[in-house]
Amino acid sequence: MATRTWVPPGGGPYDLRRTLGVLARGPGDPAYRTTPDGSLWRASRTPEGPGTLRLTAHDGQVHAEAWGPGADWLLEHLPTLLGESDAPAAFTPRHRLVHEAHRRNPGLRLARTGLVLESLIPSILEQKVTSDEAYRAWRLLLQRHGEQAPGPAPGGLRVMPDPGTWALIPSWEWHKAGVDAKRSATIIRAARAAARLEETATMDGPQASARLQLIPGIGPWTAAETLQRTHGAADAVTVGDLHLPRIVGYALTGFRGADDAAMLDLLAPYEGQRYRACRLILLSGVTLPRRAPRFSVRNFSHM
Repeated sequence: MATRTWVPPGGGPYDLRRTLGVLARGPGDPAYRTTPDGSLWRASRTPEGPGTLRLTAHDGQVHAEAWGPGADWLLEHLPTLLGESDAPAAFTPRHRLVHEAHRRNPGLRLARTGLVLESLIPSILEQKVTSDEAYRAWRLLLQRHGEQAPGPAPGGLRVMPDPGTWALIPSWEWHKAGVDAKRSATIIRAARAAARLEETATMDGPQASARLQLIPGIGPWTAAETLQRTHGAADAVTVGDLHLPRIVGYALTGFRGADDAAMLDLLAPYEGQRYRACRLILLSGVTLPRRAPRFSVRNFSHM
């Protein structure tokens, strides 16, 4: 076990769960776990191998413990993961709702993992399906093809497969997980270009987004969802989402039918910080009233 303690710069409030919660892919994510003692656990595949990270926050500090071949890498990059490179002071609320959400979440930072496939693959799984379908696929694929997290991790904590394993998952395994051929083919192409894609972690946002989108099947939506986590990209607003424009439009104006263009107009005052504004809007708790039942979860393995 290796350890490190991090103190948020500036001495202000810090919210560990709000900051890293965006990395969890559903409540049953095998690579992310919170335990009753308040610990937050993450299993990652780093450039140096698999690693497990346990985080606890108290007395204005975050204490980290790490295990496995990737332990040193995880601790070296701990400040960046926890949002040390983020600049929340650059954000100025322009709407009453955003101002209130900002006031209620003073410890929110934008995490930066520096691990591209870790965020890219689940984002591909989330393309044009319900969240429940995507979470189920991620969970089943990690349980079957991932590996046990190093160290004294909670039961069921798994490290995602390496690129070679992703590329060799047979078609029937994707089918069992409910992943259609288009998404599985995109993941396989990404896994085969893993080295080039992981290089985007050191690029600026537009350059990284452009390289990600060279892979057929990866568009602006998937690239933005990835950069929000890998880069802590404060301006990587998600365009092409089924729900986000209507949520933003309803939260800021009360209008139910906003599209991408209307959302971008509303977010224009937050240029450079549009993703942070969206995070705060989602954290405000304002939701669009439903007029129709939820989409039913499809099970592709029965098709």
